[in-house]
Amino acid sequence: MHPTRRTLALALPATLASLMGAAPARPASGLAAAGTDRHGPKPTVVLVHGAFADASSWSGTIRRLQRAGYPVLAPANPLRGLTADTAYLRSVLAAVDGPVVLVGHSYGGAVISGAAVGDSRVKALVYIAAFTPDKGESAAELAAKFPGSTLGDTVNPWSYPLPGGGTGTELVIERAKFHRQFAADVSTADAAVMAATQRPVATAALEEKAGEAAWKTIPSWALIATADKNIPPAAERWMARRAGSHITEVDASHAVAVSRPAVVTDVILDAARATR
Repeated sequence: MHPTRRTLALALPATLASLMGAAPARPASGLAAAGTDRHGPKPTVVLVHGAFADASSWSGTIRRLQRAGYPVLAPANPLRGLTADTAYLRSVLAAVDGPVVLVGHSYGGAVISGAAVGDSRVKALVYIAAFTPDKGESAAELAAKFPGSTLGDTVNPWSYPLPGGGTGTELVIERAKFHRQFAADVSTADAAVMAATQRPVATAALEEKAGEAAWKTIPSWALIATADKNIPPAAERWMARRAGSHITEVDASHAVAVSRPAVVTDVILDAARATR
């Protein structure tokens, strides 16, 4: 064995053992420690993607927020079930120092609504073409509340193994239909990449009913994508008005964070500045 590889092979088990027995490390200051200015600490902006997307969908927004001096995190949303995804996001938030602006796109809106409950560090909720459920409501139910969604005609079910045995069902948008359905205002080349990297969502996640809603106690902002074919714009608007959100509307597809990152960033900055 090469000397360097032998050294790594011998050292790795001891390193893993020490890490497993150690207290959780605090996040690096460049990732999750809030910056400061004359108004005090800037909140960390935590961006949560939704179904059929991944964290890279926030890339344009992240660059703009970082240029404005805001620390940003964009974790991977598991998309397995609302309770499980909410618990995972809470674990991410627990590792963030200081105040937080929590942003959710699409199904990610349902996740942030649950994860922020009881967390006094979350100063604002921002819903980007997102679900804003109340207790007892599911994403699937809200998407069907108003006409306009054509998502059902574009998805295929896949089976996947469950940890305890058996199989679950997840949905993926057909690649040939992804551009028109999800990201009609994104270039053909970029939409093809998005279709190839989309994260399937478990049907259980879309059907699971939400618990308590954080938007009842935390100020919220909402961006309505008026050309959305996944969530009807009428549903987005109705949920935002019910939540008392500060509303902005833009002519954009469901992939508004990709096609209109400047508008998305402006809404997030409005929330961040208003709650400091």
